[in-house]
Amino acid sequence: MAVSVSILTVVTALHLLAFVFAFGAERRRSTAVPVPDQYDEKTFCKYGTEASTVYGMSAFGLLLVSQALVNGVTKCLCFGKGLVTGTSYTVWAIVFFVVSWISFLGAEACLLAGSARNAYHTKSEGIYKGKEISCAVLPVGVFAAGAAFTLMSLIATILYYLAHSKADTGGWEKHQNDGINIGMTTPSDAPKQQNTEFNKV
Repeated sequence: MAVSVSILTVVTALHLLAFVFAFGAERRRSTAVPVPDQYDEKTFCKYGTEASTVYGMSAFGLLLVSQALVNGVTKCLCFGKGLVTGTSYTVWAIVFFVVSWISFLGAEACLLAGSARNAYHTKSEGIYKGKEISCAVLPVGVFAAGAAFTLMSLIATILYYLAHSKADTGGWEKHQNDGINIGMTTPSDAPKQQNTEFNKV
C-alpha cells in the first residue's frame, strides 16, 4: 500500500477541525449563576450558552470519522504482506497504532464526557432567604484535555499510516518496477531464443 496524499490531507483536516471545535468548546463552556425568583424567596440556576456542547459533539464526530478512515485504509493493522515480515517498520507501525488508539480514546472520552456534563443543568431550587443553590457546571480543562489528546492523535495517526505504508510495501514501493523487466530480452539474447525454438521444432 503506497502512501496516499489525499488520505493524509483528509485525516489532517479532520483532526485539525476537531481540535478547533474542542478548543472552542473550552472557551464557550456553559456558566451558571444563582438568581432569585421574582415570585418567591427561592433561587434557581440561570445558565448561559449551549454552544460548548455542540462544539464538543462536532469534534467527537470528526475525530471518529478520521480514525475510521485510517483504520479502514490500513485494515486496522490486521492484514498486509509487509507486516508479516517483522521489519523495523512493522515495529514502529505497531507502536504508533497503539499510541494513536490511546490518544483517540482519551480525546473521545473527554469530548463526550464534557459535552454531556456541559448539557446538564441543575433543576432544583435553593431554599429560603439567601441560601443560594450550588449550580452544576463543567470543570475547567475537560475540553482542553480533549484538544490536547486530539493533537496527539493526529501526530500518532499520521506516523502510524506512514510506518504501515512502508512496512506493507517493503519501503515506499521499491519493487514496483520489478515486473517491467519480466518477458523483456536484450538484442544479444534474441538469437539464442530463436535457436532454442528451432531445435524444439
